[in-house]
Amino acid sequence: MLKTRIVTALVLLAVLLPVLYSNNYTAFAVVATAFFGAAVWETFRLFNPGSNKATLVAVFWTAAFAWTFFIADSATSRSFWFVISILAWVLRFVPSLKTGLPPLNSVGNTLLSLTYAVSLVGCFAAIVTLYAYSPLYLLSVLAIVWCADIFAYFSGKAFGKRKLAPSISPGKSWEGVYGGAIAVLAVATLVILSGGETLANTFPVRVQASLGWAVTYLTLILIVAASVAGDLFESQLKRRAGMKDSSNLLPGHGGVLDRIDALVPVLPLAALVGAWL
Repeated sequence: MLKTRIVTALVLLAVLLPVLYSNNYTAFAVVATAFFGAAVWETFRLFNPGSNKATLVAVFWTAAFAWTFFIADSATSRSFWFVISILAWVLRFVPSLKTGLPPLNSVGNTLLSLTYAVSLVGCFAAIVTLYAYSPLYLLSVLAIVWCADIFAYFSGKAFGKRKLAPSISPGKSWEGVYGGAIAVLAVATLVILSGGETLANTFPVRVQASLGWAVTYLTLILIVAASVAGDLFESQLKRRAGMKDSSNLLPGHGGVLDRIDALVPVLPLAALVGAWL
């Protein structure tokens, strides 16, 4: 399993990094649209396990996404999607971590699935916006979430005692969350203080330069909290659907949603902050 996971990760990097830095917008659009389509397909399966309509739904949403953001694109309209996505997380998804999800095959489940699909649109619209700033800017936001996830895992293994959400994801602990947050703040501080032109266009450096240290730290803490919420919500969906992974599209990693679940609430937030800089 570990070997398969490593091979898949290397293949993904071999595809994604050249696309990001090739200065070929068409290639970027194709890859982003493909990942969006896969995420929608997996989402429909999580909300409607056993249904045979996932592919049809994914094709429709993917075509609409490609048209909206790559063919008839209006950069000014993206902020709308960021705001809608953030409101969906604050008002609907985060509360459900405590109140639970509606039953499958219910009206509430259908409405929730549409709301989550809209949040996916906001996430991938944010990817388009962050990439437009620069590939490094996009990668720096992704790196914040990866850093939080990696250090949360090791902190949880070493110090984890208090369960974060035992009924949703028994392996996660508050100590893990704290360890991930501390690591993000420490790494971001080093990046900011290192100076130099190489890192000048990264998210932490730009936020600090425009808004100061206090707002930077607050923003990073919000991003870590959002990443945890995104991870837990997808775990909640999988547990309800009786699925271990959102799919097997990425051998050793599960599905696309399993890789981007923490990013779904984070990227619209980062893009909205970036719009204010």
